Amino acid sequence: MALFNTEDNMKRLSLFVAITFIIGLSSLNVYAQDVLKLGIPLPLTGTNAKFGEIEKKSYEIAKDEINAKGGIKGKKVVLEFEDSQGKPEVARSIVERLIDVKKQPVIVGEYSSSCSKAIAAVAEERKTPYLVVTGATDDITQQGYKYVFRLNPTNAYYATGFMSFLNTVVKPKTIAILYESSDFGTSGAEDMVNQAKKAGMQVLVKEQYEKGAVDFKPILSKVKAARPDVIYMVSYVMDAALLMRQIKELRIDAKLYAGGAAGFAIPEFVQNAKEASENVMTATLWSPQIAYPGAKEFAEKYKSLYKDYPSYHGAEAYSALYIVKDVLDRAKSWSSNDIRAAFKATNMMTAFGPIKFEDKEGYTNQNFMDTLVMQVIKGKHETIWPQKYASAQYVYPIPKWRAEREAGWGRYLIIVIFIGALIAALFYLWQRKKIAKEG
Repeated sequence: MALFNTEDNMKRLSLFVAITFIIGLSSLNVYAQDVLKLGIPLPLTGTNAKFGEIEKKSYEIAKDEINAKGGIKGKKVVLEFEDSQGKPEVARSIVERLIDVKKQPVIVGEYSSSCSKAIAAVAEERKTPYLVVTGATDDITQQGYKYVFRLNPTNAYYATGFMSFLNTVVKPKTIAILYESSDFGTSGAEDMVNQAKKAGMQVLVKEQYEKGAVDFKPILSKVKAARPDVIYMVSYVMDAALLMRQIKELRIDAKLYAGGAAGFAIPEFVQNAKEASENVMTATLWSPQIAYPGAKEFAEKYKSLYKDYPSYHGAEAYSALYIVKDVLDRAKSWSSNDIRAAFKATNMMTAFGPIKFEDKEGYTNQNFMDTLVMQVIKGKHETIWPQKYASAQYVYPIPKWRAEREAGWGRYLIIVIFIGALIAALFYLWQRKKIAKEG
């Protein structure tokens, strides 16, 4: 009898464990259904890690805001960042796994043009919608891809605001173009050559350099000998800062020094180039001062968390997640074709600006928008062009390096004279007081 009772109890216990396990699995499945996991490839190590970190932080801000308002179709958004190291082959491998293994319905992310191109090819091949966030080389959206959409302007449009400033204010006749040996650098340089020719400018120097170079003086000597009105550089952050420091060391004077966004448009450029960054202009796609809805709020939130304002790369990443939310909320289903159709119908305003994917001027699914010009004024990036977006009046003409140095010595001399006069006055008063006491 005791044995029967023991066996009976064991059966009941086994049944209870089995039911509990099934209920647990069901609960896990429900939980999984309430979560949308998005894998995002980014360069979190390597030479572009700084940009990857800016974008990662910005995605996370958007994710927290979206989840606070109910997520995407009731699903909590979970972001899983994967380090591409800035290598196209690694980025491609990550996305192949996201699509083939994890069955992710939409791809978003990456920083560089080369990595974005690699992902675009995979996404089109797998018929999975891909939102390009920062990759700017023109040909990403010039191949007739149906499943690739780009929110940021292409290299050909980076400098439209800058060219407007040149043609209206500076009116230069000659230009030197220096650029790094990457898809972004090469594409940006070629586009500037075309824009310069249209504006009637003669290209005196066009020199490529290897990313991460430590001595630009050989090519800068050619620039100095050519004496161009404008020196235009397409570089990432460390190269941008080093170029300007060495331009200052060599006292290469020009009417204007300018960058093609990227390394010139982030706070680290000012921090690394120091005094050599003053008055340098850069094309940019966005600034913290621009009056797009939500732009100021995003910029201030980012600054409160990370002690500095984000670059346009951050605004792109932040807005990208909101675009994905908008698309998935509107899509009839989360099949590739329905998501693609929702992307195609997108017409929204974001903190980065207006988003509408169009087929025109040889591009497919490309967003078009105004581009801006920033200038470093008193150690801070200010928006200066177009004037309707300006946060400060531009500085032009800019002082020559020798004049700036002489002005610096002049200010130093004034301070020395003032201090000397103050000491003399105090000594005189002390002497009078001493004489009065003795009298």
